[in-house]
Amino acid sequence: MPERAKLHLTNIMVTTIPAYWLYVLVMLIIWLCYIVMRKLKQRRYKSIHKEAQEAGLTEPPSLHPLIDPALCSGCGACVIACPERPQHNVLGLINGKAALIDPSNCIGHGACAAACPYDAITLVFGTEKRGVDIPLLSPEFETNIPGIFIAGELGGMGLIRNAINQGQQAINSIASLNGIGKDDMTDVIIIGAGPAGFSASLQALSKGLKYITLEQESLGGTVFKFPRGKLVMTAPFHLPIIGSVRFRETTKEALLDFWTETERKTNVKINYGEKVDKIEKTKNGFCVTTNNNVFTARSVLLTIGRRGTPRKLNIPGEEMSKIVYHLIDPEQYRGQHVLIVGGGDSALEAATSIAAEHGTTVTLSYRSDAFSRAKKKNRDKIEIAEAQGKIKTLMSSNVKEFTQDSAIIERKGEIIIIKNDAAIICAGGILPTAFLKETGIQIETKYGTA
Repeated sequence: MPERAKLHLTNIMVTTIPAYWLYVLVMLIIWLCYIVMRKLKQRRYKSIHKEAQEAGLTEPPSLHPLIDPALCSGCGACVIACPERPQHNVLGLINGKAALIDPSNCIGHGACAAACPYDAITLVFGTEKRGVDIPLLSPEFETNIPGIFIAGELGGMGLIRNAINQGQQAINSIASLNGIGKDDMTDVIIIGAGPAGFSASLQALSKGLKYITLEQESLGGTVFKFPRGKLVMTAPFHLPIIGSVRFRETTKEALLDFWTETERKTNVKINYGEKVDKIEKTKNGFCVTTNNNVFTARSVLLTIGRRGTPRKLNIPGEEMSKIVYHLIDPEQYRGQHVLIVGGGDSALEAATSIAAEHGTTVTLSYRSDAFSRAKKKNRDKIEIAEAQGKIKTLMSSNVKEFTQDSAIIERKGEIIIIKNDAAIICAGGILPTAFLKETGIQIETKYGTA
């Protein structure tokens, strides 16, 4: 057949193909690309999930999603809605269903549950293996003791924005109590000046309530104890008197500077250096005893967080000033011999940040034989620093004693003495459960329930 005839026949065939077939072909190509991309994503999600399982990072720290696979359609709306993306892949799709693939990075935003169109997600505390102690609270944030309220992390909400909102809501509930504002008696004692307590203090000030805010350390609560330069994830929030604040990803220093400036601008009053020892019920309200004073008020708002008092090793020499329980500024240890005790993320982050300082040597002591509680990225940093000779790790070891210029460590029956200028003990904190129970506040241990 002549070439001209062949070309004519081809043109006839193309022009006679129905338009809808071209549409079908395009849609098929798009669909195939979607399937391939979905499978690649699921492969990556499985890899992240496997890493978390191998590292033992299977327990969410607080509020987290419980996904019902029977209701989940695998649409991925929850994955997209999670505010921790793309820094952390908390949720992912595995075998066509949503799953909590890296539980340790879930901090209880709750956006996943709101985004799910099939009501397949319930927000819960704790798991079947690890219970979480949560005070019993009414929808108004009141405990079983009328007049005592709890807001923020202590009630299970770890996110800064959630704590800020709860602090304001709790004050709104307190403002509606009988007797509030009726005489010269203090309306509310706010215990703690972290995000929830600071927000509550501003709300009390804006409402004209007579309040006293007590803080044993510094403005900012847990945020104040973060290492220098640490990124802080939050979300836009509203502060009384100040208005809308649009922080998203910021540093510890920037956030604390903002709070300090807000404290100055608003003249909100905070009594620092007041550690609360006891809360007692009185005829007209409550008596709060601190290390310095005794205060009375009609109501009490607890915003003390969940980290409680640092867990100590209880060994000789631990009372020396060179021993601390959290890292503030790595630069202060420049040129020193520093011992870090612990195997969690805070210990590993402290070790690597201090080791980066010029002339500094770091020894990391951990009682177990593997860093099973730490994130992979932190474990990788330790391996790199160790290979570079910046960090020496002593696994399966226990610190037995501190002297003025050394630390005595036992490792598998062997006694090791190292030169030591400073030590940071990252052994976690003692939850304030005992304090709450002494006050009479009912506690419920949640095992994967709302």
